[in-house]
Amino acid sequence: MDIATLVGIILSFALVLSAILMGGSLGIFINIPSMMIVVGGTIGATMINYPLPDILKVVNVVKNAFFMKKVTPNELIAKFVELAGIARREGILALEAKIGEMDDEFMKKGMQLSVDGLEPAAIKEILETEIEAIQDRHKLGAEIFTTFGTFAPALGMIGTLIGLVQMLQTMSDPSTIGPAMAVALLTTFYGAVMANILFLPIAGKLKNRSNEEVMLKELMMEGIISIAKGENPRVIEQKLNAYLPPQLRESSFNQ
Repeated sequence: MDIATLVGIILSFALVLSAILMGGSLGIFINIPSMMIVVGGTIGATMINYPLPDILKVVNVVKNAFFMKKVTPNELIAKFVELAGIARREGILALEAKIGEMDDEFMKKGMQLSVDGLEPAAIKEILETEIEAIQDRHKLGAEIFTTFGTFAPALGMIGTLIGLVQMLQTMSDPSTIGPAMAVALLTTFYGAVMANILFLPIAGKLKNRSNEEVMLKELMMEGIISIAKGENPRVIEQKLNAYLPPQLRESSFNQ
């Protein structure tokens, strides 16, 4: 689990709630019609913007913000150095026994193509297509949450305008103006909170997750192609370390 995501959401809501309670009662910030306008309107507008199957994928997309199996680049590089060593000593067909031990489907596919004797250029073309498909899927998830974050404040403003119209109709009774104005502003409050504490931060997290995964997939692709070419394990390590900042680079060989 990504602790930063969970702690960030809890901390943000806790501070907002604390500020509300320090200034008065929480009950005055609860208004069902305002919630209906913002929540229902945001979901409805997003459903207009995207096909229903894409909206239904949101639950799985959210999991990527909270749960993600973390594989470090250094672990991957060490794995490829090990595989390259086996291929150099015993031949690339010896790697077939190792494919079943791999957890990542992308890496499995690439190594299987190498063992099957496909040309490195053809392997690269296939894996690049896979990476583009991964990017498109991740981009859609982040876009949906960005859309949620865009529509929520807009629906909040619409709710405020509705409340103002209703308030203006009761201007003959000055005692109703204050409470009516407070209710009108609640929809804007709901929209701003939903957008800036939930939707937009999750969209940003998904974009970062996508960038991290694409980098790992590109590193895998480089390692797979290098093994298919029969390159020296030390050379492969140097090539893969180029994907990392200098301070994070490690070596499996004695310097």
